[in-house]
Amino acid sequence: MIETSASGHAAGRRDADGTIQVWDPLVRVFHWGLVAAFAVAYLTAEELSTVHEIVGYTVAGLVVFRLFWGFAGSRYARFSQFLKGPSVTVGYLGDMLGGRERRYLGHNPAGAAMIVALLLTLSGTAFTGWLLEDESRIAMLPALPQIVAPAWADDDGDEREEYGERGEGGESAVKELHEVLANLMLFLIAAHVAGVVLASFRHRENLARAMVTGEKRAPGPGDIA
Repeated sequence: MIETSASGHAAGRRDADGTIQVWDPLVRVFHWGLVAAFAVAYLTAEELSTVHEIVGYTVAGLVVFRLFWGFAGSRYARFSQFLKGPSVTVGYLGDMLGGRERRYLGHNPAGAAMIVALLLTLSGTAFTGWLLEDESRIAMLPALPQIVAPAWADDDGDEREEYGERGEGGESAVKELHEVLANLMLFLIAAHVAGVVLASFRHRENLARAMVTGEKRAPGPGDIA
């Protein structure tokens, strides 16, 4: 993929104050809508099942939209603009460790990899949640192993009985997978926020605010637009 340096052409509307429009309104609505929907879904998982299901479908819809917009959206929303190969991503991470990474006007390679991880994890979380709504959906799946192995007692049959109740069917495995993916999302979100804070500090720009206004500082020498 070809990278355009700051000396080349940078798509987007350049404003008089030295900023350039990067994130289109739909990208911004998707981003903050997903933040709100996942937060509500996570907090209502145990108590408010109806709300949990509704926001779960909302998350799924947002993911589908982002996949579509990754091909049909504005320049910086498109996967072809920001997805890089493994060698580029690893190289960028190495530059980050050395404090010499270049500024990207759109998503940097590490951010792009995080987007892929988030979309995949969200897709899996939404799909397993959908399966749990109806036992007949789980029955269509092949036999699923237990994700968390139960403790076995030598002389006490209670553990074996509990394992039989939870392990023989696929529902418990799907439920555990759903919970694992939801907790994995928390880890990815924390890593994403840490990356945003680090990039904001390194390049002296507020990336969270940029996702609200859609504007970033116009590219300078050495930046990749």
